[in-house]
Amino acid sequence: MSLPLTGLRIVSVEQYGAGPFGTQHLADLGAEVIKIENPHDGGDVGRAVGPHYFGPGDSHFYQAFNRNKKSVTLNLKHDEGRQVLHDLCREADAVFNNLRGDLPGKLGLTYEALREVRQDIVCVHLSAYGREGERASWPGYDYLMQAETGYLSLTGEPDGPPSRFGLSVVDLMTGTTAALGLVSAVLGARQSGVGRDVDVSLFDVALHTLGYVATWYLNGGHTTGRAPRSGHPSLVPSQLYRTADGWIFIMCNKEKFWPLLAQAMDHPEWAENPNYRSFKDRLQHRESFNQELEAVFMTASTEHWMTRFAGRVPAAPVYDVAQALDTPFVQARECLLDAYDADGRPIRSVASPIRCPGEVPLARAAPAMGVDTEDLLAQAGYGPDQIARLRKNAVL
Repeated sequence: MSLPLTGLRIVSVEQYGAGPFGTQHLADLGAEVIKIENPHDGGDVGRAVGPHYFGPGDSHFYQAFNRNKKSVTLNLKHDEGRQVLHDLCREADAVFNNLRGDLPGKLGLTYEALREVRQDIVCVHLSAYGREGERASWPGYDYLMQAETGYLSLTGEPDGPPSRFGLSVVDLMTGTTAALGLVSAVLGARQSGVGRDVDVSLFDVALHTLGYVATWYLNGGHTTGRAPRSGHPSLVPSQLYRTADGWIFIMCNKEKFWPLLAQAMDHPEWAENPNYRSFKDRLQHRESFNQELEAVFMTASTEHWMTRFAGRVPAAPVYDVAQALDTPFVQARECLLDAYDADGRPIRSVASPIRCPGEVPLARAAPAMGVDTEDLLAQAGYGPDQIARLRKNAVL
């Protein structure tokens, strides 16, 4: 057996979070991902994102997004640099970038620029606002997308200020979407023999993932707002409740769970209360309903209630990041992975969520800048003297 993307080669002009997160999915699944980094401007800016570092140019942030990849130093602003890119692309299935929308065309990363190098090459572009239109040259970041596409208006308490997600969720979703686009386009190119451009933007993905909330507005004119305790807009109970020592999230998102919850809380009569019998009833009486539930929840610990609900009622304890990563369940699921650098130093991270039974996960730490340059250029036909000359000319 082999990992499903073994043999897939991707040349990636990537930096920061969204792009590297997407290609790390592919590298974890066996693809050869070759990071192109310009050594004259510090390479991937993610290497310098603090506040935590393993060493100079090796931040924890960088390691979180670049496992199982290779690194080549190359200046694409130099004419000879673009020729080296072409030589690397002759054996590549795809070229990926997450640059500002107007830059791929200027740096020769489009299908139009590379089709003569390889007719079936796929060129994937992850940008803030797309490569066309009035915002093609705009810089853009996750939090801005959350603000403009409505996320902040949906997050937080109703009487509080708009709030963003605690994570750069738009970056992560867009990287994953770009990885799907890349694999889909490569599959199409292998069938047709002809490559293409694929575009994914932070803005489009953020808007797309409004999902059912967007459909409610577009077809019914309903603007969803914030509900207390992170509650679901229509399903009750589906929100946070305070316990004796913390918080618990309950999600009875099917009617069958409500009687089970009432029974587990030693109040089976609740299920027959005409004010609480259905989702519609509970939504209409949400305030009194939640007060009654929370009064009982606060008589015992979160662990107590989780023991009672386990496997019967959808519930979860509210953890901080440390608690979330240190739970026995995470250990039992083998959700964490030690990736090793060239010196054998382990770097602990969260393993790929895509599991391939029977396969041992790849576990190479993120590469040092340019560590694979000479090997990969040699594979592309460059001799030692040529490589030395390219270094002298500031191409590498």
